[in-house]
Parts: sequence; C-alpha cells; structure tokens
Amino acid sequence: MRKSLAALLLACTAAAPAVAQLSINFSQPGVSIGINMPVYPQLQRVPGYPVYYAPNAGTNFFFYDGLYWVYQGDRWYASSWYNGPWATVDPYDVPAYVLRVPVRYYRHAPAYFRGWQADAPPRWEQHWGHSWAERRGGWDRWDKRSAPAPAPLPTYQRQYSRDRYPDHSQQLAIQSRDYRYQPRETVSREAYGARDDHRGGPVRDDRGMPAHAKGYAKGHDADRGHGNGKPDKDKKDKKDKHDKD
Repeated sequence: MRKSLAALLLACTAAAPAVAQLSINFSQPGVSIGINMPVYPQLQRVPGYPVYYAPNAGTNFFFYDGLYWVYQGDRWYASSWYNGPWATVDPYDVPAYVLRVPVRYYRHAPAYFRGWQADAPPRWEQHWGHSWAERRGGWDRWDKRSAPAPAPLPTYQRQYSRDRYPDHSQQLAIQSRDYRYQPRETVSREAYGARDDHRGGPVRDDRGMPAHAKGYAKGHDADRGHGNGKPDKDKKDKKDKHDKD
C-alpha cells in the first residue's frame, strides 16, 4: 500500500507544471540573428507607451526598460546593445508593455498579422495558444495613465559604430560606466545583473539584494515594498519604541 502511494505521489509530482523561471543567460555572448546595424538606429516613441520603435529598421525593432527587443522568425530577442549579440527570450517572459505595442509599429510584420487591427496589439493569445494565455492573463488590459515613464535611450552607444562596435565583455563594462538606469522588469534585471557581475558584483543592501534591484523582489512591483509583505512603517515603529525604552 505504501509503495502504491509513493508511486502515485511521484507521478503527480512529475505531472505538475513547473514554476516559470527565466532561463536567459545574459552573461554569455548570445547569438547572431542576422541583423547588421552599422550605426545607432533612429528611435521614436510609440505614442502613449513606454516603448520606442525603429521606423527605418528592416525588422521589428523596439527599445523598452533598458533593452532592445527584436521580433523575428517567430521569436523574441533582447540585447542591451543596439546591434547585439542577442539572447532568446521565451514568450512567457516577454514584458507586457512590449507585447502591447500595436501592430502598426511592426516594420516587418509576419504574415499571420494580416487582418489584425493596426491600432491594437498582436493577438498573442491566438498565436501562442491556450497555455500561454492562461499564464499571461491580463497582459492586454492596462490603464495608460499608470504606465511608467520610458527608460532613457542609451545614446552613449552612438559613438560605437561599425569597426568601433565593442565585443561582449567591453559592452558590459561600458554600459556599467555610462548608463545608470535601474530597470523594472525581471528580464531586464537579469541583463543588468550580468553586467554588474562582470564588474565584480553589484553593491548589495543588508538583505543581500542587489542595489539596482532594491525595492523589487521576484514577482513583486516596487510599490509592494521589498517583497516581504511588511511596509517600512513597521521598521520605523520598532525604532521609535527602542528609542523610548
């Protein structure tokens, strides 16, 4: 009987869906996706969105939260430099604001976009299926008044063109020196963590959290404190009590 129960529990564990985790490794050089931008691209703001797009690029090229994003060959890619190298990003991990960009801002839209409303985002739930739609429920519902400010463009990269374009290890060092933006999204923090690791590791607070991610815990927004469910007011009350004693 015990053996039967153990076997059943093992089967159930194996069948249970795994918790989604990022498997992107930004500390590695990444891949080439056939894009060759000899100079820094012209980027324009998508009206009402914290996202930029490249109107003159021959591909679907965006910038959001400190990373460049490309949709090509039915895959999403991200890089902290405008001409890569690129890391593949799973559709489950692409930030919602990138997914919300309307169809009209895709410069090289795939054939299956045809017939989709130009001023609405692509129908990702239709394209990627039921399991994706379940895990990313609500991705297309948002209040534009609460949208974050766009990240500043890393225009320091303009000076690195053609033969001056740095290799991967140089990119990490240059970005750490010249770009101080603190990203919001988990996938962006992964990329910036790789940058800080290259520089010898980020400065950490007393809980061991990287300083550039302070105020964020995995799955939590900045307005939820430090991800431990306790507001900073508790700390202040304890300090006041200690002073009185």
